[in-house]
Amino acid sequence: MRPTWVDIDLEAVSYNISVMRDLVSPAAVCAVVKADAYGHGDVPVAEAALNAGATWLAVALLSEAARLREAGIDAPILLLSEPPVGSAPAILQWDLVPTVYSRPMIEALAAVATTPVPVHLKVDTGMHRLGSSADDAIEFAHLISESPGLDLAAIWTHFAVADEDAEFTRLQIQSFEKILASLRSAKIDVPMAHAANTAGAIGFPEARYDMVRVGIGTYGLQPASSVGADLGLRPAMKVVSEVAHIRDHPAGSRPSYGRRRPLPADGRVASVPIGYADGLPRPLSSVAEVLIRGKRYPLAGTITMDYIVVDIGNDTIEIGDEVVLIGRQGEEEVAVEEWADHLGTINYEIVCQIGPRMPRRYRP
Repeated sequence: MRPTWVDIDLEAVSYNISVMRDLVSPAAVCAVVKADAYGHGDVPVAEAALNAGATWLAVALLSEAARLREAGIDAPILLLSEPPVGSAPAILQWDLVPTVYSRPMIEALAAVATTPVPVHLKVDTGMHRLGSSADDAIEFAHLISESPGLDLAAIWTHFAVADEDAEFTRLQIQSFEKILASLRSAKIDVPMAHAANTAGAIGFPEARYDMVRVGIGTYGLQPASSVGADLGLRPAMKVVSEVAHIRDHPAGSRPSYGRRRPLPADGRVASVPIGYADGLPRPLSSVAEVLIRGKRYPLAGTITMDYIVVDIGNDTIEIGDEVVLIGRQGEEEVAVEEWADHLGTINYEIVCQIGPRMPRRYRP
């Protein structure tokens, strides 16, 4: 087997959930485990989160929810968006809590429900991606309440910029409050309301309502550098490989495809079996560093599909030595945010793109 893998620290996941649970209490915690738990592995992460005090799970796709049910997880699972209308029977089959924001989906669920199905009505307060308008929310709430097979279990919304724009987020909260007030005035019972993602839960206590949806925080990552730094969340992902080959090369040699960079001095180059097919982006070729024996080393050339080459100078490095691409080794650490900063993106994207070719090893 290729000596390249991803370590997932489930104790860190449990710790992060407990931190968020204590922060938002008495609101419930919903652990968001879509996209294979942001690349961490949905079933192990879901189990760890539930054991640590999360009472809900959330996913984007019906197939993601089915995987959790097939694994024996029986906690409430919220579908964060509407699947195709024809999927209504499958929602009931897998005992899921659907999000609705359109008449066709509400009617499709009502047509197949034989016992009351709890639904969460999503309203758009400024994200402008998914959700009903404020006016439609009243109409849809009435439609759900009048459907014998449906139960209006919650109203919710999603923040667009809770990690960076407090003013706009407060406008979204105000819009949400107006919708809730309109529903109460219309004598529509709303048992649960939820709005806050990780950033919202941390920065806007008034937005915690009855439940918060913790996505990036579950994995020990901050939504932004200025959000949650004092919580001590623990990153759960470590990307690891080993030195597979070492060669001496004279100064001026240009390893790897494109021969982009000359070695600055006589030295050694270590080849490591991980590449862009595993989720290591090629634009990192000129800036990334790895850890070997607790020390940082730069890449010596272009990232290839299956390998990277590392400039180890004349240091004592041996075949089989651990190479850390993301995570801690000794006193040094390569944080996910370091890659994100180099690439002009966010930490979410980095962990989600660590590919399925990389086996996950779970530490309890």
